[in-house]
Amino acid sequence: MLKTLLLNPPSFEGFDGGAGSRYQARREVRSFWYPTWLAQPAALIPGSTLIDAPPDGLTVPDVIARAAGYDLCILHTSTPSLQSDAKVAEALKAAHPRLRLGFVGAQAAVRPVETLRASPAIDFAARHEFDYTLREVAEGRDYGAIDGLSYRTNGSILHNRDRALIRDMDALPSVVDVYRRDLTLEHYVIGYLQHPYLSLYTGRGCPAKCTFCLWPQTIGGHEYRTRSPESVEGELARAKALFPQVKEYFFDDDTFTADLPRAEAIARRLKPLGITWSCNARPTVPRKTLEVLKDCGLRLCLVGYESGDQQILNNIKKGTRVDVMRRFTQDCRELGIVIHGTFILGLPGETRQTIQETIRFACEIEPDTIQVSLAAAYPGTELHAQAVANGWFAAESLVNDQGVQVAALEYPGLHRTEIFHSVEAFYRRFYFRPRKIFSILGTMARDREVCRRRLREGWEFLRFMARRRQEAAAA
Repeated sequence: MLKTLLLNPPSFEGFDGGAGSRYQARREVRSFWYPTWLAQPAALIPGSTLIDAPPDGLTVPDVIARAAGYDLCILHTSTPSLQSDAKVAEALKAAHPRLRLGFVGAQAAVRPVETLRASPAIDFAARHEFDYTLREVAEGRDYGAIDGLSYRTNGSILHNRDRALIRDMDALPSVVDVYRRDLTLEHYVIGYLQHPYLSLYTGRGCPAKCTFCLWPQTIGGHEYRTRSPESVEGELARAKALFPQVKEYFFDDDTFTADLPRAEAIARRLKPLGITWSCNARPTVPRKTLEVLKDCGLRLCLVGYESGDQQILNNIKKGTRVDVMRRFTQDCRELGIVIHGTFILGLPGETRQTIQETIRFACEIEPDTIQVSLAAAYPGTELHAQAVANGWFAAESLVNDQGVQVAALEYPGLHRTEIFHSVEAFYRRFYFRPRKIFSILGTMARDREVCRRRLREGWEFLRFMARRRQEAAAA
């Protein structure tokens, strides 16, 4: 077995583009998701080590020093960070010439040739779902015999047949022991989750067909392949024993509520554990299910509303209606379920009018907190194919040289700069209302720890927005 290092490499300051982030960018408030996509193969490969450089504040010299003595290094990459990650690979190879280097992630999954051509230091790319692919590489098997692998040989790039998706999700070992061994939980912060939090997957894939969504179209697929409720209960029980400091658990499945009976079954098994948990949910969950989940410890739903305009929802194949989203939000409010709502500006069909409509919609339904992103057409997604076919791309990169999202798409009558500046206008319209200000102050007054976090996050947000304006003006 090759001594294996799995690495989420250093990148832009504050850049959350690693093996768990759906939007690879530097956010308004310092945020880091767990590197779950690397932790899972780490759990499969005996004697491996996982290094998550960004939240640990590690530099390239730091990871070069830590890579000494390893035979194999796997780097997680993304489309925005590919060139930066390639430079890390070159530095590692220069310091450790015998080190085998492979890239994984959505970028490597759908563009293996481009990924390998980013640097001659990269020996292979593992496509799509790569857990068992990496284990077979670590076992020292011949590259030509490993499904799902693209690799260099004699100056050429060869592609083996695709690897079949994992069917028995319960066969995958738990990641919590990798978390305990290699990660510092307190370094992982998400503004709307209690701190410290811990995130896990209970399944992969999503049956929804949203055109912009990254993981289902590049790695996970559109079939929701799940672990059994018994397996989830066992992992959470062990996590509770290992991490008594954790205040909240987050199920990071693309849509935890895609299988309602299963979600209810898991919730009922979690109730005796007495834990607080949250999850990704579509804004279509019926009230009856919400009641069960809330009674069994659900605190928050992370909900992708995306837009308040029905035609845009249709354009992106969201599969829901504005009136259904309103009813869902009202049900959550009445049941005491917190909502972090996410919205996207610059989706196909966007106009000045639809932007204002979405802002009004957000203020009307009033989720507790929001995140506003710019439409990011990642390679491998239907949105990317549409943007190429229709000439919507107005920028070559999805982030600037500081790792901040740019408005890469524009449409007739709506320039990219207008979309870009609408993000700040959205935040201001939503948060700078008296009712919302009083609500935030109320939560701060009730909890000293929340007060400290909100003050820090508020300062980070205002500083980020000021820099964002300056960088846009200088561009």
